[in-house]
Amino acid sequence: MASKKVPMGPDKSIGLVAHDNKKRDLVEWAKYNRVLLAHHKIYATGTTGQMLEEELGFEVVKLQSGPLGGDQQIGAKIADGEIDFLIFFWDPLEPVPHDPDVKALLRMAVVWNIPIACNRSSADFMISSPLMDEEYDRLVPDYDVYRDREIGEEDR
Repeated sequence: MASKKVPMGPDKSIGLVAHDNKKRDLVEWAKYNRVLLAHHKIYATGTTGQMLEEELGFEVVKLQSGPLGGDQQIGAKIADGEIDFLIFFWDPLEPVPHDPDVKALLRMAVVWNIPIACNRSSADFMISSPLMDEEYDRLVPDYDVYRDREIGEEDR
């Protein structure tokens, strides 16, 4: 499949999501990286967004709580090209009732080839990358071929 370049400017749109047992870790990470995050646009789900806004002292776009659709909102913003990368501190040892939404969110990040950090170490590497504050052309499969395909009986 052919690819398209999707430009990311030096100011990124970042999705920050954390499961309950990881919220404190994400907030601590964000506080430590406050200066690096300050000029980017931050999106977060529910309680995580409220906690981040209070701790960081700048506006965070707050969406619904994850179980109430926030994970799907973040995924939709990824698909619409509104979020450039995702930092999602998820708890692999704690089952969550909205696990299908979590899987769908991670799937959207992979489908649209956005960087994903799922723990503090990977988030540290991402935020400290020289690409973080530069323009970057992300390669995304050209899904126009899929969208424009002839719909046959097997697709109905």
